[in-house]
Amino acid sequence: MAMDVAITLVREGAAVPTYGSAEAAGADLYACLEAPVTIAAGQTVMIPTGVAMAIPAGLVGLVYARSGLATKRGLAPANKVGVIDSDYRGEIFVALHNHGEAAQSVENGERVAQLVLTPYVTAAFQTVDSLDDTVRGAGGFGSTGK
Repeated sequence: MAMDVAITLVREGAAVPTYGSAEAAGADLYACLEAPVTIAAGQTVMIPTGVAMAIPAGLVGLVYARSGLATKRGLAPANKVGVIDSDYRGEIFVALHNHGEAAQSVENGERVAQLVLTPYVTAAFQTVDSLDDTVRGAGGFGSTGK
């Protein structure tokens, strides 16, 4: 299912996000840089994409790592998954973190993350005196593996 999403290229040389295949869920986001950026081991750098978009109401843009970049070079979003709300209209940046032991350079036009648009549900939180019982109960952090 394809949906029209309005985008604006806010930097010269910015690239429209692209899908790598007909069934790809994530659209590649490209670095829009004036010069290569070096990310030291353990460092996080905000990488501009040059793209702003109007995500339709009821959807959220989730920014994920590109698997090859993360596994081969140790570069992945610092916040693990970036959240772009449908009312945000600014440029999309990727907080790219170097999880490796060596510095890595990012070039202009390089694919740095992938964007997945997905529906979400907003909760109407209700304060109650107690919650219903379940088999699991309050067990957390690995409690189901026992």
